[in-house]
Amino acid sequence: MKPKMLRASRWLRRRAEDVSVALLCAMFATFLVQIFARYVLNKPISWSEEAIVTTWLWTVLWGAAFLLRESDEIRFDIVYSKVSARTRRVFTVLTGVALVVLYGVSLPAAYSYVSFMKVEHSASLRVPMNWLYCVFIIFSVACICRYCWLVYRALRGAKSPETDPAKLAD
Repeated sequence: MKPKMLRASRWLRRRAEDVSVALLCAMFATFLVQIFARYVLNKPISWSEEAIVTTWLWTVLWGAAFLLRESDEIRFDIVYSKVSARTRRVFTVLTGVALVVLYGVSLPAAYSYVSFMKVEHSASLRVPMNWLYCVFIIFSVACICRYCWLVYRALRGAKSPETDPAKLAD
């Protein structure tokens, strides 16, 4: 990868990490406010649970879309670690193409549903539901791009990640 592209990708990754950290901080702060209101003031607040669930959803999907590395993905290590590098590349191509197709086929319906949800609002925060769930569209598009890139790299002969626990460092 070219040095400028590498610097840009690192910068973008750090910004994606910043978003995840901000979401986790917001979730934790809301959790503390909820505990304080419930147990100290004896006045539970209704919006806190909704905010916590929403920030958790965003954190998980945002992190999976932009922060998860290929080596962090779940694989059937028993088979994957015992086959040759070429066979691992074939596995990468097959699963990558399958996932691109699945995400691609489901994307129009997901977009339609999320767009439709603008008529609904969350119970406590009164936020349009399409704002809360648009992260799924972001996640789907990022996954399509990621797997297209992985398939391209595998077809070009790039090495697949090692998964043998005996060879990996902690």
